[in-house]
Amino acid sequence: MERLAAEAAEALAGAPADEVIAWATRTFGRRICITSSMTDAVLVNLVSRHLPGVDVLFLDTGYHFPETVGTRDAVSAMYPVNVINVMPPTTVAEQDAELGPRLYSRNPDLCCYLRKVVPLEDALGPYDAWFTGVRREETEARTDTRVVQWDARREMIKVNPIVEWTQQQVDDYIAANNILVNPLVYDGYPSIGCRTCTSRVADGADPRSGRWAGTAKTECGIHT
Repeated sequence: MERLAAEAAEALAGAPADEVIAWATRTFGRRICITSSMTDAVLVNLVSRHLPGVDVLFLDTGYHFPETVGTRDAVSAMYPVNVINVMPPTTVAEQDAELGPRLYSRNPDLCCYLRKVVPLEDALGPYDAWFTGVRREETEARTDTRVVQWDARREMIKVNPIVEWTQQQVDDYIAANNILVNPLVYDGYPSIGCRTCTSRVADGADPRSGRWAGTAKTECGIHT
Protein backbone atom coordinates (compact mmCIF):
# COMPACT_ATOMS: atom_id res chain seq x y z
CA MET A 1 0.00 0.00 0.00
CA GLU A 2 2.84 2.40 0.74
CA ARG A 3 4.35 1.72 -2.67
CA LEU A 4 0.94 2.16 -4.30
CA ALA A 5 0.64 5.59 -2.68
CA ALA A 6 4.07 6.64 -3.93
CA GLU A 7 3.37 5.45 -7.47
CA ALA A 8 -0.02 7.16 -7.54
CA ALA A 9 1.45 10.40 -6.21
CA GLU A 10 3.85 10.47 -9.16
CA ALA A 11 1.28 9.44 -11.76
CA LEU A 12 -1.44 11.83 -10.56
CA ALA A 13 0.67 14.90 -9.74
CA GLY A 14 -1.09 17.84 -11.33
CA ALA A 15 -4.08 15.75 -12.45
CA PRO A 16 -7.61 17.20 -12.29
CA ALA A 17 -9.57 16.36 -9.15
CA ASP A 18 -12.00 14.17 -11.09
CA GLU A 19 -9.13 12.03 -12.41
CA VAL A 20 -7.72 11.59 -8.91
CA ILE A 21 -11.12 10.64 -7.52
CA ALA A 22 -11.78 8.21 -10.38
CA TRP A 23 -8.48 6.45 -9.67
CA ALA A 24 -9.23 6.21 -5.96
CA THR A 25 -12.75 4.89 -6.39
CA ARG A 26 -11.58 2.28 -8.92
CA THR A 27 -8.80 1.22 -6.59
CA PHE A 28 -10.62 1.12 -3.25
CA GLY A 29 -14.34 0.94 -4.02
CA ARG A 30 -16.31 1.06 -0.77
CA ARG A 31 -13.11 0.84 1.28
CA ILE A 32 -12.65 4.62 0.98
CA CYS A 33 -14.45 7.41 2.82
CA ILE A 34 -14.50 11.20 3.03
CA THR A 35 -13.74 13.29 6.09
CA SER A 36 -15.47 16.67 6.17
CA SER A 37 -15.50 19.64 8.54
CA MET A 38 -18.72 20.84 6.86
CA THR A 39 -17.29 24.19 5.85
CA ASP A 40 -18.67 23.41 2.41
CA ALA A 41 -19.69 20.41 0.31
CA VAL A 42 -17.13 20.77 -2.49
CA LEU A 43 -15.39 17.46 -1.80
CA VAL A 44 -18.69 15.72 -1.05
CA ASN A 45 -20.04 16.83 -4.43
CA LEU A 46 -16.90 15.84 -6.33
CA VAL A 47 -16.61 12.37 -4.80
CA SER A 48 -20.30 11.47 -4.75
CA ARG A 49 -20.49 11.91 -8.52
CA HIS A 50 -18.06 8.99 -8.81
CA LEU A 51 -19.12 6.99 -5.75
CA PRO A 52 -22.77 7.58 -4.76
CA GLY A 53 -23.45 6.49 -1.20
CA VAL A 54 -19.87 7.13 -0.09
CA ASP A 55 -19.40 7.37 3.67
CA VAL A 56 -18.75 10.92 4.96
CA LEU A 57 -17.21 11.06 8.43
CA PHE A 58 -18.07 14.12 10.50
CA LEU A 59 -16.27 14.60 13.81
CA ASP A 60 -18.94 15.72 16.26
CA THR A 61 -16.72 17.18 18.97
CA GLY A 62 -19.58 18.52 21.06
CA TYR A 63 -18.29 22.05 20.52
CA HIS A 64 -19.55 22.82 17.00
CA PHE A 65 -21.47 25.90 15.93
CA PRO A 66 -25.17 25.19 15.36
CA GLU A 67 -24.63 26.27 11.74
CA THR A 68 -22.05 23.52 11.27
CA VAL A 69 -24.40 20.88 12.63
CA GLY A 70 -27.09 22.26 10.35
CA THR A 71 -24.74 22.04 7.38
CA ARG A 72 -24.01 18.41 8.25
CA ASP A 73 -27.73 17.66 8.24
CA ALA A 74 -28.25 19.53 4.96
CA VAL A 75 -25.39 17.63 3.30
CA SER A 76 -26.99 14.36 4.38
CA ALA A 77 -30.32 15.43 2.88
CA MET A 78 -29.07 17.01 -0.35
CA TYR A 79 -26.24 14.76 -1.57
CA PRO A 80 -26.15 11.01 -2.31
CA VAL A 81 -23.84 10.21 0.60
CA ASN A 82 -23.94 8.40 3.94
CA VAL A 83 -23.02 10.89 6.68
CA ILE A 84 -21.60 9.20 9.76
CA ASN A 85 -21.50 11.20 12.98
CA VAL A 86 -18.25 10.30 14.75
CA MET A 87 -18.35 10.94 18.50
CA PRO A 88 -15.45 11.14 21.00
CA PRO A 89 -15.35 8.42 23.69
CA THR A 90 -16.41 10.95 26.35
CA THR A 91 -19.00 13.71 26.34
CA VAL A 92 -17.98 17.31 27.01
CA ALA A 93 -19.41 16.99 30.54
CA GLU A 94 -17.44 13.79 31.19
CA GLN A 95 -14.25 15.37 29.89
CA ASP A 96 -14.82 18.43 32.09
CA ALA A 97 -15.34 16.22 35.12
CA GLU A 98 -12.17 14.24 34.44
CA LEU A 99 -9.79 16.94 33.18
CA GLY A 100 -11.41 20.18 34.29
CA PRO A 101 -13.51 22.66 32.32
CA ARG A 102 -12.29 24.62 29.29
CA LEU A 103 -9.58 22.16 28.34
CA TYR A 104 -9.72 23.75 24.88
CA SER A 105 -8.26 26.98 26.29
CA ARG A 106 -5.82 25.41 28.77
CA ASN A 107 -4.46 22.67 26.51
CA PRO A 108 -5.93 22.91 22.99
CA ASP A 109 -3.60 20.23 21.64
CA LEU A 110 -4.90 17.69 24.14
CA CYS A 111 -8.50 18.72 23.55
CA CYS A 112 -8.13 18.29 19.79
CA TYR A 113 -6.41 14.96 20.32
CA LEU A 114 -9.18 13.61 22.52
CA ARG A 115 -12.13 15.00 20.57
CA LYS A 116 -10.84 14.76 16.99
CA VAL A 117 -7.72 12.64 16.47
CA VAL A 118 -8.64 9.64 18.63
CA PRO A 119 -12.25 9.25 17.41
CA LEU A 120 -11.19 9.71 13.77
CA GLU A 121 -8.55 7.00 14.03
CA ASP A 122 -11.15 4.61 15.42
CA ALA A 123 -13.67 5.55 12.70
CA LEU A 124 -11.13 5.04 9.90
CA GLY A 125 -10.58 1.43 10.93
CA PRO A 126 -12.89 -0.17 8.31
CA TYR A 127 -11.29 1.68 5.39
CA ASP A 128 -8.14 1.35 3.29
CA ALA A 129 -8.10 5.00 2.22
CA TRP A 130 -9.73 8.36 2.87
CA PHE A 131 -10.42 11.53 0.91
CA THR A 132 -9.61 14.91 2.45
CA GLY A 133 -10.12 18.48 1.28
CA VAL A 134 -6.63 19.56 2.36
CA ARG A 135 -5.09 22.25 0.13
CA ARG A 136 -1.43 23.27 0.06
CA GLU A 137 -2.09 26.99 0.36
CA GLU A 138 -4.02 26.67 3.62
CA THR A 139 -1.11 26.46 6.08
CA GLU A 140 2.66 26.25 6.03
CA ALA A 141 2.43 22.69 7.39
CA ARG A 142 0.48 21.64 4.28
CA THR A 143 2.74 23.07 1.57
CA ASP A 144 4.40 19.72 0.83
CA THR A 145 1.16 17.70 0.77
CA ARG A 146 0.92 15.37 -2.22
CA VAL A 147 -2.20 14.38 -4.08
CA VAL A 148 -1.83 10.81 -2.78
CA GLN A 149 0.08 10.01 0.39
CA TRP A 150 0.90 7.10 2.63
CA ASP A 151 -0.49 7.83 6.10
CA ALA A 152 2.05 5.90 8.16
CA ARG A 153 0.39 6.61 11.51
CA ARG A 154 -2.90 5.05 10.38
CA GLU A 155 -1.36 2.65 7.84
CA MET A 156 -3.70 3.71 5.05
CA ILE A 157 -3.72 5.88 1.95
CA LYS A 158 -4.75 9.52 2.06
CA VAL A 159 -6.15 11.06 -1.11
CA ASN A 160 -6.20 14.86 -1.48
CA PRO A 161 -7.96 15.58 -4.81
CA ILE A 162 -8.04 19.39 -4.49
CA VAL A 163 -4.62 19.79 -2.90
CA GLU A 164 -3.48 22.17 -5.67
CA TRP A 165 -6.65 24.29 -5.75
CA THR A 166 -6.53 27.94 -4.73
CA GLN A 167 -9.30 29.54 -2.72
CA GLN A 168 -10.43 31.24 -5.93
CA GLN A 169 -10.83 27.83 -7.59
CA VAL A 170 -12.87 26.64 -4.62
CA ASP A 171 -15.07 29.72 -4.80
CA ASP A 172 -15.51 29.34 -8.56
CA TYR A 173 -16.50 25.68 -8.19
CA ILE A 174 -19.02 26.56 -5.49
CA ALA A 175 -20.60 29.24 -7.68
CA ALA A 176 -20.64 27.14 -10.85
CA ASN A 177 -22.13 24.07 -9.18
CA ASN A 178 -24.42 25.65 -6.57
CA ILE A 179 -22.53 23.89 -3.78
CA LEU A 180 -23.87 23.94 -0.24
CA VAL A 181 -21.78 26.20 2.02
CA ASN A 182 -21.83 26.64 5.78
CA PRO A 183 -23.51 30.03 6.35
CA LEU A 184 -20.73 31.01 8.76
CA VAL A 185 -18.40 31.36 5.75
CA TYR A 186 -20.42 34.42 4.72
CA ASP A 187 -20.32 35.79 8.26
CA GLY A 188 -16.55 36.16 8.53
CA TYR A 189 -15.55 32.54 9.26
CA PRO A 190 -13.66 31.26 6.19
CA SER A 191 -12.13 28.38 8.17
CA ILE A 192 -14.47 26.71 10.64
CA GLY A 193 -13.62 24.52 13.59
CA CYS A 194 -15.12 24.28 17.07
CA ARG A 195 -16.98 27.40 18.24
CA THR A 196 -14.71 27.52 21.31
CA CYS A 197 -11.58 27.93 19.19
CA THR A 198 -12.81 29.77 16.07
CA SER A 199 -13.29 33.51 15.70
CA ARG A 200 -14.20 35.88 12.90
CA VAL A 201 -11.46 36.92 10.49
CA ALA A 202 -10.91 40.48 9.35
CA ASP A 203 -11.25 41.23 5.65
CA GLY A 204 -7.99 40.45 3.88
CA ALA A 205 -6.51 38.48 6.80
CA ASP A 206 -5.24 34.92 6.61
CA PRO A 207 -8.39 32.76 6.32
CA ARG A 208 -7.12 30.48 9.10
CA SER A 209 -6.13 33.30 11.46
CA GLY A 210 -9.40 32.80 13.31
CA ARG A 211 -8.44 29.28 14.33
CA TRP A 212 -6.89 29.11 17.82
CA ALA A 213 -6.33 32.88 17.64
CA GLY A 214 -3.71 34.15 20.04
CA THR A 215 -1.81 30.85 20.13
CA ALA A 216 0.88 29.28 17.98
CA LYS A 217 -1.43 26.40 17.12
CA THR A 218 -2.40 26.07 13.44
CA GLU A 219 -3.43 22.42 13.11
CA CYS A 220 -5.72 20.16 15.10
CA GLY A 221 -3.40 17.17 14.60
CA ILE A 222 -5.40 15.17 12.08
CA HIS A 223 -3.23 16.14 9.13
CA THR A 224 0.14 16.45 10.86
